[in-house]
Amino acid sequence: MMVTPVELFCGVALDFVAGDPRWLPHPVTAIGSVASAAEKVWRTVNLPVRLAGSLAWISVVAAVCIPVYASVALVPAPWIQVYWIFSFLAVRSLDTHAAAVIACLRAGDLPAARRSVARIVGRDTTDLEEPEVTRAGFETVSESLNDGVIAPLFWLAIGGPVGMAAYKAANTLDSMFGHKNERYLEFGWASARADDIANLIPARMTAVLIWVVALLLPGLSARNSVRSTWRDAGKQPSPNSGYPEAAVAGALGVQLGGVNFYRGVRSQKAFLGDALKPLRWTLYAPLRAIVYSTAGLFAALLGGIAAWV
Repeated sequence: MMVTPVELFCGVALDFVAGDPRWLPHPVTAIGSVASAAEKVWRTVNLPVRLAGSLAWISVVAAVCIPVYASVALVPAPWIQVYWIFSFLAVRSLDTHAAAVIACLRAGDLPAARRSVARIVGRDTTDLEEPEVTRAGFETVSESLNDGVIAPLFWLAIGGPVGMAAYKAANTLDSMFGHKNERYLEFGWASARADDIANLIPARMTAVLIWVVALLLPGLSARNSVRSTWRDAGKQPSPNSGYPEAAVAGALGVQLGGVNFYRGVRSQKAFLGDALKPLRWTLYAPLRAIVYSTAGLFAALLGGIAAWV
């Protein structure tokens, strides 16, 4: 079930170039549908809510992994491996969604920018001013560099396309069930814990990769990236999201974090990085360079290890 270096590079390159074409059904959409169906089924079972949510998690991950395993086992052709890598990566998609926000800000269309950023963040965006729209976009790109790129590749290296599929299922379940509200606090307990565990190593690897990229690319600061990560990454409520966000903030010389509102409820998050520069949308070009360079660097490392082994 492991992939060859050529399959890995083809899958990553295809994602860089094509992203997520609208005409091609996306596996994550299917995962979401399966998860919604599983929630309906397991909530009708007379079991403790936390146990029902745990069984829902197991059933969804199994329902995702089995078809991927079967496809790879029954279709012994390189293209099936390439397809799964391409489908489960989100480098180009991440860039496309963020760039849409930046395009609105560049045009001076703040209402459109608010609507665009609302598609990729969970916070309230109706009243955000330009700096806060920019911050929302940058924080999402930074966190998603782990969730959508490095972590899937990490689990691909551990378990092939099946490992990659299991991670994407777990990550999707966390985004759907891992909320700390009355509906999901117990039902989503397993989803939230599993996602924390699945990202424990990749999130820290993402930060280290960003340090290396900041050292190699002009205009970025590896020193600030390391300092911000070391000082600020552990201050976030999530055990993992602070690592890529702090590393990016330090590399760019900006400050992320602050006050957000979620359905009208105020949430104060710790600051990440130092405001050596004003956080403006014009800094998206170096952020984009970080995203593609970090993804390319990690793919190259994994390809080299696969070739050597």
